[in-house]
Amino acid sequence: MQGILRLYVFVGIFVLLLWSTVGAVERYAYQATNDAIIVYNWGDYIDPDLISKFEEETGIRVIYQTFDSNEAMLAKIAQGGTPYDVAVPSEYAVSRMIAEDLLIPLDMKAIPNLKHIDPRFLNQSFDPHNRYSVPYFWGTVGIVYNKDVLGEGAITRWEDLWDASYRNSILLVDGAREIMGMALNSLGYSLNDTEVEHLLEAKAKLDELTPNVRAIVGDEIKFLLETDEATIGVVWSGDAAEIMSENEAFDYVIPEEGTNLWFDNFVIPKTARNVAGAHAFINFMLDAENAAMNAEYVGYATPNLAAHTYLPEYVTNDRRFYPDEVTQAKLEVYRDLGKVMLGRYNELFLEFKMHRK
Repeated sequence: MQGILRLYVFVGIFVLLLWSTVGAVERYAYQATNDAIIVYNWGDYIDPDLISKFEEETGIRVIYQTFDSNEAMLAKIAQGGTPYDVAVPSEYAVSRMIAEDLLIPLDMKAIPNLKHIDPRFLNQSFDPHNRYSVPYFWGTVGIVYNKDVLGEGAITRWEDLWDASYRNSILLVDGAREIMGMALNSLGYSLNDTEVEHLLEAKAKLDELTPNVRAIVGDEIKFLLETDEATIGVVWSGDAAEIMSENEAFDYVIPEEGTNLWFDNFVIPKTARNVAGAHAFINFMLDAENAAMNAEYVGYATPNLAAHTYLPEYVTNDRRFYPDEVTQAKLEVYRDLGKVMLGRYNELFLEFKMHRK
């Protein structure tokens, strides 16, 4: 018995030492001063060569970390354990971060390359006058479909997905706002709708879609479509571009009823220790040539108008990924609906997923 107790004590001491050592390493790594910044971004969402280029040009080391959802990012920054200098939240997350006093106002004099951003993408409702954020990438939620199997122009609307001939053919992204928004738009409602009756109607319509849904998946949706595991997918525009580059049979459509216009944005959290370095990084990424290089690597649409000069015309003239103003007028930015209403969206989406089983 004493031997077992000694073993437990030893293990306990070892774990405490390991934890304190890891903590010390983290604290050392996060000692961001004038020679380092910590950047918190989505996975595979920047050209690594640009990080190296920034470090070489400025002498500022970049500690790069990633997140897989706005909610995870918000929780980590609100916790305050890591002094992030730059983060890349989506539009509704920017609204919440402003409301929760998690951001510092930007010094626009330190970001002269902001002049390259297309005015259409500035002064959005989630951050009027861009006091706290500047656009990084933008895009839409839409439909990819196999035109070789279904026919050219077979799908133009959300409503088309309910066609009985598409049984077991559709992959959906695993996102409550995206899929509830799809159903709301198909019914003629706003994807920011908060009317309970409308939300229940949208959920009931999703239940009707069940026979056509092959699976609800995460990042693997790209691979599954590229390898012809399904003929239709509801995806973000950047994922659609990647799918189409790997499988030329697919096409992408922005649904006629309207859909989400999303923005990912640079912000500086209040945790920042190197505010000057954070501004320098943002300004560097807004340089026209750097923005073009990044857009080619990531595959999403850049809001940097000056960068278009350095991108192939077939990219910037592609209205599927750079929609014109007429199409854009039908698109909606996600609003922060608050925790209670967002919980309702998540609850109804979960009920839809359970209904499929």
